[in-house]
Amino acid sequence: MSVRKAAAAYIGFFENLSPDSLHGLTALCAPEVRFRDPFNDVRGVARFRAVLEGMFRELQEPQFKVLDHAISSRVCYLRWDFTFRRAGGHHALVCIPGMSELHFDAADKVTAHIDHWDAGRIYEMVPVAGAMVRLIRRRLSAD
Repeated sequence: MSVRKAAAAYIGFFENLSPDSLHGLTALCAPEVRFRDPFNDVRGVARFRAVLEGMFRELQEPQFKVLDHAISSRVCYLRWDFTFRRAGGHHALVCIPGMSELHFDAADKVTAHIDHWDAGRIYEMVPVAGAMVRLIRRRLSAD
């Protein structure tokens, strides 16, 4: 396989992510894969899977849509939209744009999946914290 093919397989996996597909991480990732986002920093396939299982427990209809990607040596960069509904009732669809860095080893397995996105978008949904985040954004805004 090549990094290009491995990246395509990983993109396909994430765009079709479901609770039933999480076992696929084992085939795509190195055993000690690192996953990092604004809320998590874990190592190992089992802990990465646990993060994703938590996402499915806490959110309704979570889905990633990869909009673009670029490959450089053994690294793939993804630009994506993550959509979901908050659990508990009828909530509007939320869309959070972000980027991921995927690092591949010589066997074309993912050794690191590092997500970059604005965690403030999540904090804005929490009643007290949301008001504070919105106030800070307004104060720091150029407008």
